[in-house]
Amino acid sequence: MTPARARELADKLLAGDKRSLARLISLVENREPGVELALSQIYPHTGAAHLIGITGPPGAGKSTLTDKLIRRARADGKKVAVLCVDPSSPFSGGAILGDRIRMQEHSADDLVFIRSIGTRGGSGGLSRSTQESTMLLDAAGYDLVILETAGVGQTELGVLEVAHTINVVLVPESGDDIQMMKAGILEIADVLTVNKCDRQGSDHIVKELRVMLDIAGDGKNAWNIPVLKTVAEKGEGINDVYAALGSHHAFLKKSGRLDEKRAQFAKTAILHIVRDSAVHTAEAKIRSEKGQALLAAVSRRELDPFTAAAKLFK
Repeated sequence: MTPARARELADKLLAGDKRSLARLISLVENREPGVELALSQIYPHTGAAHLIGITGPPGAGKSTLTDKLIRRARADGKKVAVLCVDPSSPFSGGAILGDRIRMQEHSADDLVFIRSIGTRGGSGGLSRSTQESTMLLDAAGYDLVILETAGVGQTELGVLEVAHTINVVLVPESGDDIQMMKAGILEIADVLTVNKCDRQGSDHIVKELRVMLDIAGDGKNAWNIPVLKTVAEKGEGINDVYAALGSHHAFLKKSGRLDEKRAQFAKTAILHIVRDSAVHTAEAKIRSEKGQALLAAVSRRELDPFTAAAKLFK
């Protein structure tokens, strides 16, 4: 992409053009050379959006909850964007072509933007692509940017490192507290939502979660993680979840933790760029005559890979 085209797309995004926004997200996903120029141009216009992560096991009703939160936020006059994060492919089926289709009902609303984002050729770049996509949405003026993950694997949880507030969605059948702790979900939660609470066992899991949170309390100055009950399909409890998300954002601002998170996001962004640059440099060196000779020596067990790596950069 030429510098002129990058500047043109950035200008159009800042002017509110959704097509340019969608195009830039595609360029970010595909690591198109030159897209960094557009990201640099829009970056000074970022920082206002509330970035919300919604995660939980498959079947928890995350997409239905997200759909209801979109409606609630729009009723509040908010401009809302949703990134449906799938580590395998944005066209892999499952939730994206199932429950998530209902979110497309908002496509006629100019103040709602919904997009699936995945990897093409591996999951390593998903975290960077997600973060840079949130930058684009932030600069485009969306008040709320929701990151909805397909599941709770390490790849999905990794992308949530760029969220201010994380809402973990569970159901009465989510399993015992030990299994949930093993999944590492509870450690990242700012809001806990038990969805499908019209099912048997909902009161039990809510009680168990509250007991666990009391045991793991961080002190009087910490955020008290709410455990909320919803039946998203019927719209029950949505106001409570929406209010809790807003309260957590207010808490981050008042406590100074929002600035801490922004600093961490900046570190993450820089490390993504440096790591990718280092990998590209190393790959180019390996393709060189010297690199091929070192590769052959390691293959023949004449040299260990650690020494070879050191020699590669000498």
